[in-house]
Amino acid sequence: MATWVIGDIHGCWETLQRLLGRIEWAPEQDKLWLVGDLVNRGPRSLEVLRWAHENSKRLVAVLGNHDLHLLARAAGVAEAKKEDTLDEILAAPDCDELLGWLRRRRLVHRFGPHVMVHGGLMPEWDIELACGLADAAAARLSGPENEIFMGRLVGNRKTAWCPDLEGDERLAAAVAVFTRMRMVGPDGRAHLAFTGSPDDAPEDWRPWFATSAVLRQGYALMFGHWAQLGFHRTHDVTCLDSGCVYGGSLTALRLTDGRVVHEPVADAVVVPN
Repeated sequence: MATWVIGDIHGCWETLQRLLGRIEWAPEQDKLWLVGDLVNRGPRSLEVLRWAHENSKRLVAVLGNHDLHLLARAAGVAEAKKEDTLDEILAAPDCDELLGWLRRRRLVHRFGPHVMVHGGLMPEWDIELACGLADAAAARLSGPENEIFMGRLVGNRKTAWCPDLEGDERLAAAVAVFTRMRMVGPDGRAHLAFTGSPDDAPEDWRPWFATSAVLRQGYALMFGHWAQLGFHRTHDVTCLDSGCVYGGSLTALRLTDGRVVHEPVADAVVVPN
């Protein structure tokens, strides 16, 4: 039995199928971990979401910012963006079932020495605080008042994490970190709007994982979301976003032995200039 971790799929269905073939994924025995952003910008998000839902007993997926954007659009609290490729999902006859499944996904997955998140963690968070915040936010997203909380997520997009925040404002700020974070400044505050590579950042900024308390606790971190960082692996940090939807590749990592497979994009995607 193998466990594979796969990077940001973004609706690139054909590339995903080719990657699964190359790693010889056997759904009756192997497991998959998906780092989030299953949907959007790629051409076949509906197929990807249906596949994930059908194989939900064999995979773990954490929520990414594009997955949350889909849920926010369905809840009527977010407007469509020009790059969106979500209309097919929203018009599908099984939309409610698919989004109900997506809404129940985790924000952080911890198993043994491994921790998976889409975006990042605040450097000062230990694993207990990170998982506590993630569990509380996930309960709000899957609960009876999920649309109210979704509205808070959209309305508080610019609210930076601060330990003094309370209630839904605290959880909304934590979700922004889990799904959108890349860099922190010298004051330790998250810079959620930054999209470039570490070399493009101001000199006194640093990647969120550089001084992570979770790393100091002995965990290995796996994440996506950062196409400009690309596939990046050190002893205990792995970024699996190799920019598939931007003309790059879709990456899989086998946990047992560290084998890495990169599948070049096969879908028709719009490559940024």
